[in-house]
Amino acid sequence: MINPARLHSDLSRLGRETEMFLATAASLSDDEMVAPSQCEGWSRAHVIAHVAASGRALVQLIDWAADGEERRLYDSAEARANAISALAAMPREELLGELRASAKHFAEQAERLAGTLIAPEVQVNGRPLQATSIVALRIAEVVVHHQDLDTAWTIEEADPDSLLDALEAVVRSLGAKNVPGMTLVTEERDQWIIGNGALRVESDREGLLQWLARGDAAQIEAEGPVPALPRW
Repeated sequence: MINPARLHSDLSRLGRETEMFLATAASLSDDEMVAPSQCEGWSRAHVIAHVAASGRALVQLIDWAADGEERRLYDSAEARANAISALAAMPREELLGELRASAKHFAEQAERLAGTLIAPEVQVNGRPLQATSIVALRIAEVVVHHQDLDTAWTIEEADPDSLLDALEAVVRSLGAKNVPGMTLVTEERDQWIIGNGALRVESDREGLLQWLARGDAAQIEAEGPVPALPRW
């Protein structure tokens, strides 16, 4: 189980990040919704649809942790793509309504993580995840995809601990992929080592996240050539 005080803190931060995401999404006109996002091939509506769909999908992990029965986020990559496309095609108000409903549903279900967990570790796309980190993963998705909307909101507006959640989620994902060895260091004194840790890369949390998640190397300093990384 998650310590109730920690869960309350995590859900409070998730609520803050979600409210900002909802406010940004609601501010977009119909034309702005269909404009390109920072996710290649996706409009802003697709990004919003993905956040809505993933909120419901991540409840599958809560169910798995609670009863021990293994579940997948989506039946297949095709099912995931179809779900996102169907939501993105909804009229603006319907899409925003589903985004709100999904966020509310996840937050309500996440309260169960303070109870007995049959499976303390679950898996996301074949990678292990502590059940106590499911809320942090949701925070990471909301923060990174808020930046993907490419609006006046900037990632510097996210809570520092939410940025840390996002960095840990991205690093965990990269650690399971064939990426060069790196030592990642932030100005806030966080450090992660991937592989042999050969390449040292430094930045603040915001700059490091934008490089790791979206390939923007403008704010990082490295002791050698920086590799192209798979997008999170």
